[in-house]
Amino acid sequence: MIKQVTLSIGIISILLLLSACAIAEEDARIAFYSDRDGNYEIYVMNANGSNPVRLTSNTVTDFAPAWSPDGSKIVFSSETEGNYDIYVMNADGTGLTRLTDDAATDGDPDWSPDGGKIVFSAERDGNPEIYVMNADGSNQIRLTNNDGNDYVPVWSPDGSQIAYHSDLDGNFEIYVMDADGSNQTRLTRHNDFDISPAWSPDGGEIIFCSDRDRNFEIYVMAADGSNQTRITENETLDIKVDWSAKGNKIVFISERDGNTEIYSMNPDGSGQTRLTDNNAADYWPAWSE
Repeated sequence: MIKQVTLSIGIISILLLLSACAIAEEDARIAFYSDRDGNYEIYVMNANGSNPVRLTSNTVTDFAPAWSPDGSKIVFSSETEGNYDIYVMNADGTGLTRLTDDAATDGDPDWSPDGGKIVFSAERDGNPEIYVMNADGSNQIRLTNNDGNDYVPVWSPDGSQIAYHSDLDGNFEIYVMDADGSNQTRLTRHNDFDISPAWSPDGGEIIFCSDRDRNFEIYVMAADGSNQTRITENETLDIKVDWSAKGNKIVFISERDGNTEIYSMNPDGSGQTRLTDNNAADYWPAWSE
Protein backbone atom coordinates (compact mmCIF):
# COMPACT_ATOMS: atom_id res chain seq x y z
CA MET A 1 0.00 0.00 0.00
CA ILE A 2 2.82 2.41 0.88
CA LYS A 3 4.49 1.70 -2.45
CA GLN A 4 1.20 2.30 -4.29
CA VAL A 5 0.63 5.64 -2.52
CA THR A 6 4.22 6.70 -3.21
CA LEU A 7 3.84 5.77 -6.86
CA SER A 8 0.57 7.72 -7.07
CA ILE A 9 2.18 10.78 -5.51
CA GLY A 10 5.06 10.48 -7.99
CA ILE A 11 2.68 10.33 -10.95
CA ILE A 12 0.71 13.29 -9.63
CA SER A 13 3.94 15.27 -9.22
CA ILE A 14 4.92 14.52 -12.82
CA LEU A 15 1.47 15.53 -14.07
CA LEU A 16 1.63 18.77 -12.10
CA LEU A 17 5.09 19.48 -13.53
CA LEU A 18 3.90 18.84 -17.08
CA SER A 19 0.85 21.02 -16.45
CA ALA A 20 3.07 23.84 -15.16
CA CYS A 21 5.28 23.58 -18.25
CA ALA A 22 2.20 23.73 -20.49
CA ILE A 23 0.93 26.80 -18.65
CA ALA A 24 4.35 28.46 -18.94
CA GLU A 25 4.39 27.79 -22.68
CA GLU A 26 0.87 29.22 -23.04
CA ASP A 27 1.91 32.29 -21.05
CA ALA A 28 4.77 33.05 -23.46
CA ARG A 29 4.13 36.14 -25.56
CA ILE A 30 5.60 37.73 -28.65
CA ALA A 31 6.05 41.48 -28.93
CA PHE A 32 6.26 43.09 -32.37
CA TYR A 33 5.52 46.30 -34.19
CA SER A 34 2.97 46.79 -36.94
CA ASP A 35 1.24 49.47 -38.99
CA ARG A 36 -2.09 47.62 -38.99
CA ASP A 37 -3.76 50.60 -37.28
CA GLY A 38 -2.32 53.31 -39.54
CA ASN A 39 1.18 53.81 -38.16
CA TYR A 40 3.82 51.66 -36.48
CA GLU A 41 2.86 50.72 -32.92
CA ILE A 42 4.01 48.07 -30.42
CA TYR A 43 1.79 44.99 -30.05
CA VAL A 44 1.91 41.75 -28.10
CA MET A 45 0.27 38.43 -28.91
CA ASN A 46 0.24 34.91 -27.57
CA ALA A 47 2.99 32.58 -28.79
CA ASN A 48 0.53 30.91 -31.18
CA GLY A 49 -0.42 34.26 -32.74
CA SER A 50 -3.74 34.64 -30.97
CA ASN A 51 -5.06 37.67 -29.08
CA PRO A 52 -2.95 40.51 -30.57
CA VAL A 53 -3.14 43.62 -28.38
CA ARG A 54 -1.85 47.10 -29.21
CA LEU A 55 0.22 48.61 -26.38
CA THR A 56 1.16 52.04 -27.78
CA SER A 57 -1.16 54.54 -29.40
CA ASN A 58 0.24 57.72 -30.93
CA THR A 59 0.89 59.34 -34.31
CA VAL A 60 4.62 58.50 -34.50
CA THR A 61 6.67 55.36 -35.11
CA ASP A 62 7.30 52.91 -32.26
CA PHE A 63 9.56 49.98 -33.14
CA ALA A 64 12.15 47.37 -32.07
CA PRO A 65 10.58 45.95 -28.88
CA ALA A 66 12.52 43.76 -26.44
CA TRP A 67 11.36 42.14 -23.19
CA SER A 68 12.87 42.50 -19.75
CA PRO A 69 14.13 39.15 -18.42
CA ASP A 70 11.19 38.83 -16.03
CA GLY A 71 8.64 39.69 -18.73
CA SER A 72 7.26 42.66 -16.81
CA LYS A 73 8.53 45.42 -19.13
CA ILE A 74 9.19 46.14 -22.79
CA VAL A 75 11.93 48.45 -24.05
CA PHE A 76 11.63 49.94 -27.54
CA SER A 77 12.53 52.90 -29.74
CA SER A 78 10.11 55.74 -30.47
CA GLU A 79 10.09 59.18 -32.05
CA THR A 80 7.53 60.44 -29.54
CA GLU A 81 9.60 63.54 -28.76
CA GLY A 82 10.61 64.28 -32.37
CA ASN A 83 13.57 61.92 -32.77
CA TYR A 84 14.19 58.27 -32.01
CA ASP A 85 15.00 57.57 -28.37
CA ILE A 86 14.77 54.51 -26.13
CA TYR A 87 11.64 54.12 -23.98
CA VAL A 88 10.42 51.51 -21.54
CA MET A 89 6.89 50.59 -20.50
CA ASN A 90 5.11 47.95 -18.48
CA ALA A 91 4.09 44.82 -20.37
CA ASP A 92 0.49 46.10 -20.45
CA GLY A 93 1.52 49.39 -22.08
CA THR A 94 1.31 51.56 -18.96
CA GLY A 95 4.12 53.48 -17.25
CA LEU A 96 5.84 54.84 -20.35
CA THR A 97 9.28 56.23 -19.46
CA ARG A 98 11.92 57.80 -21.68
CA LEU A 99 15.44 56.43 -21.09
CA THR A 100 17.56 58.34 -23.64
CA ASP A 101 17.40 61.96 -24.73
CA ASP A 102 19.68 62.69 -27.65
CA ALA A 103 19.30 64.50 -30.99
CA ALA A 104 20.57 61.43 -32.88
CA THR A 105 18.78 58.12 -33.47
CA ASP A 106 18.83 55.58 -30.62
CA GLY A 107 17.41 52.16 -31.54
CA ASP A 108 17.73 48.36 -31.42
CA PRO A 109 17.55 47.99 -27.60
CA ASP A 110 18.10 44.65 -25.86
CA TRP A 111 17.98 43.84 -22.15
CA SER A 112 20.83 42.10 -20.32
CA PRO A 113 19.96 38.70 -18.82
CA ASP A 114 20.24 40.03 -15.27
CA GLY A 115 17.91 42.94 -16.06
CA GLY A 116 20.44 45.54 -14.99
CA LYS A 117 21.52 46.96 -18.35
CA ILE A 118 20.23 47.76 -21.83
CA VAL A 119 22.40 47.66 -24.94
CA PHE A 120 21.41 49.70 -28.01
CA SER A 121 22.68 51.28 -31.22
CA ALA A 122 23.03 55.06 -31.60
CA GLU A 123 24.19 57.48 -34.28
CA ARG A 124 25.13 60.22 -31.80
CA ASP A 125 28.85 60.10 -32.67
CA GLY A 126 28.49 60.45 -36.43
CA ASN A 127 27.82 56.83 -37.33
CA PRO A 128 25.92 53.99 -35.66
CA GLU A 129 27.82 52.52 -32.72
CA ILE A 130 26.87 50.16 -29.89
CA TYR A 131 26.15 51.66 -26.46
CA VAL A 132 25.16 50.27 -23.09
CA MET A 133 23.35 51.91 -20.19
CA ASN A 134 21.78 50.99 -16.88
CA ALA A 135 18.17 49.88 -17.12
CA ASP A 136 17.04 53.25 -15.77
CA GLY A 137 18.88 55.10 -18.57
CA SER A 138 21.87 56.23 -16.50
CA ASN A 139 25.57 55.74 -17.23
CA GLN A 140 25.42 55.56 -21.05
CA ILE A 141 28.71 54.21 -22.39
CA ARG A 142 29.87 53.62 -25.98
CA LEU A 143 31.21 50.10 -26.58
CA THR A 144 32.29 50.29 -30.23
CA ASN A 145 34.29 53.06 -31.86
CA ASN A 146 35.03 52.54 -35.54
CA ASP A 147 34.22 53.79 -39.04
CA GLY A 148 31.65 51.08 -39.68
CA ASN A 149 27.93 50.97 -38.97
CA ASP A 150 27.14 48.79 -35.96
CA TYR A 151 23.54 47.65 -35.38
CA VAL A 152 21.19 45.24 -33.56
CA PRO A 153 23.21 44.27 -30.48
CA VAL A 154 21.96 41.25 -28.50
CA TRP A 155 23.21 39.84 -25.20
CA SER A 156 24.41 36.28 -24.83
CA PRO A 157 22.34 34.28 -22.31
CA ASP A 158 25.10 34.41 -19.70
CA GLY A 159 25.57 38.17 -20.16
CA SER A 160 29.26 37.86 -20.98
CA GLN A 161 29.06 38.74 -24.71
CA ILE A 162 27.13 40.88 -27.17
CA ALA A 163 26.52 39.86 -30.79
CA TYR A 164 25.75 42.48 -33.45
CA HIS A 165 26.17 43.16 -37.14
CA SER A 166 28.58 45.64 -38.68
CA ASP A 167 29.92 46.69 -42.08
CA LEU A 168 33.31 47.52 -40.60
CA ASP A 169 35.01 45.20 -43.10
CA GLY A 170 33.12 46.40 -46.18
CA ASN A 171 29.80 44.57 -45.92
CA PHE A 172 27.58 43.54 -43.03
CA GLU A 173 28.88 40.58 -41.03
CA ILE A 174 28.08 39.09 -37.62
CA TYR A 175 30.43 40.06 -34.79
CA VAL A 176 30.67 39.32 -31.09
CA MET A 177 32.42 41.21 -28.33
CA ASP A 178 32.74 40.99 -24.59
CA ALA A 179 30.07 42.88 -22.67
CA ASP A 180 32.54 45.70 -21.96
CA GLY A 181 33.29 46.17 -25.69
CA SER A 182 36.60 44.32 -25.74
CA ASN A 183 37.63 41.38 -27.93
CA GLN A 184 35.55 42.34 -30.96
CA THR A 185 35.55 39.26 -33.21
CA ARG A 186 34.10 38.69 -36.67
CA LEU A 187 32.14 35.42 -36.97
CA THR A 188 30.96 35.42 -40.59
CA ARG A 189 32.99 36.08 -43.73
CA HIS A 190 30.93 36.38 -46.86
CA ASN A 191 30.58 38.79 -49.77
CA ASP A 192 26.88 39.30 -49.03
CA PHE A 193 25.05 40.67 -45.98
CA ASP A 194 24.87 38.72 -42.71
CA ILE A 195 22.65 40.55 -40.22
CA SER A 196 20.34 40.37 -37.17
CA PRO A 197 21.93 37.80 -34.85
CA ALA A 198 20.11 36.10 -31.96
CA TRP A 199 21.49 33.64 -29.40
CA SER A 200 20.05 30.25 -28.56
CA PRO A 201 18.98 30.05 -24.89
CA ASP A 202 21.94 27.81 -24.04
CA GLY A 203 24.39 30.18 -25.75
CA GLY A 204 25.70 27.46 -28.02
CA GLU A 205 24.30 28.76 -31.32
CA ILE A 206 23.48 32.01 -33.08
CA ILE A 207 20.76 32.42 -35.70
CA PHE A 208 21.11 35.19 -38.27
CA CYS A 209 19.86 36.34 -41.67
CA SER A 210 21.86 36.36 -44.90
CA ASP A 211 21.29 37.13 -48.58
CA ARG A 212 24.21 34.94 -49.66
CA ASP A 213 21.78 32.74 -51.59
CA ARG A 214 20.29 35.64 -53.62
CA ASN A 215 17.60 36.56 -51.10
CA PHE A 216 17.48 36.79 -47.32
CA GLU A 217 17.17 33.43 -45.58
CA ILE A 218 17.60 32.27 -41.98
CA TYR A 219 20.86 30.55 -40.98
CA VAL A 220 22.19 29.03 -37.80
CA MET A 221 25.79 28.62 -36.70
CA ALA A 222 27.77 27.62 -33.65
CA ALA A 223 28.56 30.51 -31.33
CA ASP A 224 32.16 30.53 -32.60
CA GLY A 225 30.98 31.04 -36.20
CA SER A 226 31.47 27.46 -37.38
CA ASN A 227 28.95 25.17 -39.07
CA GLN A 228 26.84 27.83 -40.81
CA THR A 229 23.66 26.15 -42.04
CA ARG A 230 20.65 27.51 -43.90
CA ILE A 231 17.30 26.55 -42.33
CA THR A 232 14.78 28.38 -44.59
CA GLU A 233 14.52 28.27 -48.36
CA ASN A 234 11.99 30.21 -50.42
CA GLU A 235 11.92 32.94 -53.06
CA THR A 236 11.07 35.82 -50.75
CA LEU A 237 12.61 37.54 -47.75
CA ASP A 238 12.98 35.75 -44.39
CA ILE A 239 14.55 38.00 -41.77
CA LYS A 240 14.68 39.33 -38.16
CA VAL A 241 14.81 36.28 -35.95
CA ASP A 242 14.42 35.52 -32.25
CA TRP A 243 14.64 32.32 -30.22
CA SER A 244 12.00 31.20 -27.72
CA ALA A 245 13.13 31.04 -24.09
CA LYS A 246 12.75 27.25 -24.10
CA GLY A 247 14.82 26.93 -27.28
CA ASN A 248 12.18 24.88 -29.07
CA LYS A 249 10.97 27.58 -31.48
CA ILE A 250 12.37 30.35 -33.66
CA VAL A 251 10.22 33.30 -34.65
CA PHE A 252 10.91 35.42 -37.74
CA ILE A 253 9.29 37.59 -40.40
CA SER A 254 8.69 36.63 -44.01
CA GLU A 255 7.12 38.05 -47.16
CA ARG A 256 6.29 34.62 -48.61
CA ASP A 257 2.52 35.20 -48.47
CA GLY A 258 2.49 38.60 -50.16
CA ASN A 259 3.16 40.92 -47.25
CA THR A 260 5.33 40.93 -44.15
CA GLU A 261 3.99 38.50 -41.53
CA ILE A 262 5.38 36.78 -38.45
CA TYR A 263 6.16 33.05 -38.56
CA SER A 264 7.54 30.44 -36.20
CA MET A 265 9.48 27.24 -36.87
CA ASN A 266 11.48 24.57 -35.13
CA PRO A 267 15.23 25.23 -34.72
CA ASP A 268 16.02 22.89 -37.62
CA GLY A 269 13.72 24.85 -39.96
CA SER A 270 10.84 22.40 -39.91
CA GLY A 271 7.27 23.23 -38.92
CA GLN A 272 7.17 26.71 -40.42
CA THR A 273 3.86 28.28 -39.36
CA ARG A 274 2.38 31.72 -39.99
CA LEU A 275 1.33 33.46 -36.77
CA THR A 276 -0.11 36.73 -38.13
CA ASP A 277 -2.42 37.24 -41.07
CA ASN A 278 -3.47 40.75 -42.07
CA ASN A 279 -2.97 43.30 -44.83
CA ALA A 280 -0.46 45.38 -42.85
CA ALA A 281 3.24 44.78 -42.16
CA ASP A 282 4.27 43.02 -38.93
CA TYR A 283 7.92 43.35 -37.89
CA TRP A 284 10.58 42.60 -35.26
CA PRO A 285 9.11 39.69 -33.27
CA ALA A 286 10.57 39.31 -29.77
CA TRP A 287 9.80 36.34 -27.56
CA SER A 288 9.16 36.88 -23.85
CA GLU A 289 11.18 34.90 -21.32
